[in-house]
Amino acid sequence: MRPPPIPDAVRIVEVSPRDGLQNIPHQIPTSTKVELISRLSRTGVHSIELTSIVSPRAVPQLADCRGLLRSDAVRHLQRRRAVDGKDEAKGGSDGADADANTDTDAGVLRLPVLVPNVKGLEIALAHGVDEVAVFVSATEGFSRANINCSVEEGLERAVEVARIARKKGVAVRGYISSIFTDPITNSPTPFSSVHKCTTTLLAAGVYEVSLGDTTGTGTPSLVRSLLTYLTTHEVPVPVPKLGGHFHDSHGRGLENVWEAYLCGVRVYDSSVAGLGGCPFAPGAKGNVATEEVVGMFEGRGVRTGVDARVLGEVARWVKREVSEGGESDVEREEKEREKGRGLGYGQANLDTNGALSRPSRSPVRSRIPTSWTACGFVRPVVYD
Repeated sequence: MRPPPIPDAVRIVEVSPRDGLQNIPHQIPTSTKVELISRLSRTGVHSIELTSIVSPRAVPQLADCRGLLRSDAVRHLQRRRAVDGKDEAKGGSDGADADANTDTDAGVLRLPVLVPNVKGLEIALAHGVDEVAVFVSATEGFSRANINCSVEEGLERAVEVARIARKKGVAVRGYISSIFTDPITNSPTPFSSVHKCTTTLLAAGVYEVSLGDTTGTGTPSLVRSLLTYLTTHEVPVPVPKLGGHFHDSHGRGLENVWEAYLCGVRVYDSSVAGLGGCPFAPGAKGNVATEEVVGMFEGRGVRTGVDARVLGEVARWVKREVSEGGESDVEREEKEREKGRGLGYGQANLDTNGALSRPSRSPVRSRIPTSWTACGFVRPVVYD
């Protein structure tokens, strides 16, 4: 007997207000961030990651997280979500995680906030947040550089946050960073580590796990290999519980999104105008652009529920708003080139078979941006 067909529709998780803006060095006004969220709420995206509750010293751009959550526009969206969610849940299930996917499919806008620890969770709850996200790294090097602990310790923290959040009736989503390459050591990530992180988070009640290609070194073959490993090895991971967070650092972001779709993944993180991510050199891309992801899916007959015209207007607007001094991307990149800042990536290369290998030329010193992962933050590091 043939298995039932997989639904064509995909869900889009918009991460620009947090992951997209956190790397920008000049301060973006809170009013601009709130306006971005308001405009995104009219595009039809299924989820908007509002901000992260982090130390202002660690991520200055997100120092206004409390003010943003207190804004009238964000509170209005939260109240509207609460009402819509109750309407959809009538006669349905109980528990925050039980309807975590159904209300999204029904068109209820999700508004998660990334929290690194229990203290961050408490602040989020005090501001009316009804969904949070936790994050871990699948590699020891990046875990210690990013959140100052081992992978095991990071998992323990995330599990504790998830436990408390679910007791409070709050839904929890999970992020796993560095699924293919450790940014600190340049070494390939063992699939077994990604599997352990995924199963641990799901066992803790996380309703969905977003797999983050932090360095953008993934290829379609690696995407398929990892997803095959996760869904067949030891305790199988159900595909409906997985999401994809791909970076376009090496120009393969959309290819990897499509390959994950062919493997059954139906949830994707993206950032309008391609904001944020992990740009290693001038002109290198980070997060896949939401408008490009939507355009690819809709062009291939896959429904996203997103209004491409409205989304395009938001992309054009936010590019102008976040450009310091009114500079265009091209002008800013030209200035960076004039400064002679890194022309290489300082990362492991991929051979034609998708295997990781060191570049044959001399090492290129690359500055890691202040924060370049969907799953946390790292101070600037320079390495060979």
